[in-house]
Amino acid sequence: MAEEGSTTGEPHRVVVLALNGLLPFELGIPHRIFGRAKDPAGRPLYEIVTCSVRPGQVRTDADFAITVEHGPEVLATADTVVVPASYELGPVYSEGRLTDELATAFSYVRPGTRMVSICTGGYVLAAAGFLDGRPATTHWSSAEHFQRLFPSVRVDADVLFIDDGDVLTSAGVAAGIDLCLHIVRRDHGTAVANEVARRTVVPPHRDGGQAQYIQRPLPEPQVATTTSARAWALGRLHEPIQLRDMAEQESMSVRTFTRRFREEVGVSPGQWLVRQRVERARHLLESSDLSVDRVARDAGFGTAQSMRQHLQAALGVPPTVYRRTFRAGSGS
Repeated sequence: MAEEGSTTGEPHRVVVLALNGLLPFELGIPHRIFGRAKDPAGRPLYEIVTCSVRPGQVRTDADFAITVEHGPEVLATADTVVVPASYELGPVYSEGRLTDELATAFSYVRPGTRMVSICTGGYVLAAAGFLDGRPATTHWSSAEHFQRLFPSVRVDADVLFIDDGDVLTSAGVAAGIDLCLHIVRRDHGTAVANEVARRTVVPPHRDGGQAQYIQRPLPEPQVATTTSARAWALGRLHEPIQLRDMAEQESMSVRTFTRRFREEVGVSPGQWLVRQRVERARHLLESSDLSVDRVARDAGFGTAQSMRQHLQAALGVPPTVYRRTFRAGSGS
């Protein structure tokens, strides 16, 4: 859970690999999100460097090119490597294999380096062998092709991103923001990630997955949504909340409400509630001196044991370890 990479006090180095055909928006995501993460004294927590397979001009999918000063050698200095999407992947996209230049570039990456992809940048990680036998995601429109090309990868097209420890992949375009915020949250806690999100004017955590963005027939005009029920539940996370209680807020049957909720949010009401309670517990563990029992009650888990199980499943650590890591890491 604590920040990976250098333990010398130097900023964690993120190296972004810019490839021909890249999307400028995606290239800017790591610089914007990681570049805004600061410690309590205002010092940068990350250093972001851009490189390419060779120094010089890199084409984009827009009407301009960019100039990249660093070649692939800088990958040897990375604590985290980020590969944004490109529309010119060549044999990576058509055959699932790296070009000689890309193979040479990845030969500089040190073992144990955290690998991250945004959108179809996952094709590059898969072709390099980083996703063999592992779960991964990519843009929903490419998921079937991705799975056919890389059958050993366990593709999940319904999520915004997947954190598999030292390898993380995101869905299309803006999901790269979600993933980079998640990495900041994982490295330095909710308070730092939320501050980055505020400065970037984006939500610190989006509900649901890609299912809510896949094109479907338009709903009938003035069809009721589940927005009010979610707002109602967020104000009562510390109380027991039944599915029928949420459905009643929208004057729907439980069956209709559950279907509509999943269509809008991408997960079931129960999954959404657990996620909100985990986020509430994280905030309280980081920002308060409340006992674990009290945090469990205030977050709506009821008992410390229930919260322990949910945090272990969601974060990989129990509450006491999470608090020790991020209260110390934030200088609290």
